[in-house]
Amino acid sequence: MKRFISVFLSAVLVFSTVLPANAANDSIARTVIGGDLTEEQINSVYQTFQIPRGAVSELTMTNELERKYLEGFVDSSVIGTRSVSCVYMELAPAGSGVHVTTSGNISYFTPDMYASALTTAGISDVNIIVDAPFEVSGTGALAGIYYAYEDIRGMTMDELVKNVSGQELSVTGDLADTIGSSDATDIVSDIKDVLGVTEAMTDQQLRELINGTAAQYNVALSNKQIDQLISLCRSLLSLDEAGLLEKVQEMQGTISKVSSIASKIAAFFRAIKNGIIAVINFFGKIKALFS
Repeated sequence: MKRFISVFLSAVLVFSTVLPANAANDSIARTVIGGDLTEEQINSVYQTFQIPRGAVSELTMTNELERKYLEGFVDSSVIGTRSVSCVYMELAPAGSGVHVTTSGNISYFTPDMYASALTTAGISDVNIIVDAPFEVSGTGALAGIYYAYEDIRGMTMDELVKNVSGQELSVTGDLADTIGSSDATDIVSDIKDVLGVTEAMTDQQLRELINGTAAQYNVALSNKQIDQLISLCRSLLSLDEAGLLEKVQEMQGTISKVSSIASKIAAFFRAIKNGIIAVINFFGKIKALFS
């Protein structure tokens, strides 16, 4: 029995080390919960976040707020009529970059898509978990991320960068439907990397650049997709007028490590959680034998 107890305590100790490191520090962490969730669904989301409800300040995201952040750049049918996506955010040390983990219930956007869009919005040095109690696109999570970041920082983000960031996420998601999420994210990221060159290009020259970029990934884009990317490129260049373009380009380097790190973190979380559940079930069976 002592051995069983030792194994159980060791598992609990390991489990505690994967909880959000600063979850108890309300000054640097927030949760944003979809306003249309039931109490049971909210509890399920907090289990994914691995923190008890009340450990940090909780914000509520309504569908009205989602539309305020995203309408005009994200199709209305994708936004939907209910707010169910949820976000946990904590600030990380300077230079940490953007680390995003999504649960299996976020079906439309990948961690890389979120991370790339966040660099456009000027957000960096954050750890983020996106979840929902059932399968959703995860569109509302971008609005939730903005909301959490503004609340933690005590500031209002520039509306232009939020709009362009939302446009980027939407365009990348649309591309991913036909060419896959990895290629879609890489193509958008490559275009962002050469914004300084594209500024003086005509639309036709930009079209050729986009086609050439896609060809590197053995991808053929439709005219509509190219038009979407041209529009996104022009929107990104408009940030220069507000003095924001340089910041976006500086932050591009923070997303290169996101994919491998986020996938490893997510896999580790799942392995630990499954291990704890197995231990608890085992002791439940032992208890039943002596009941």
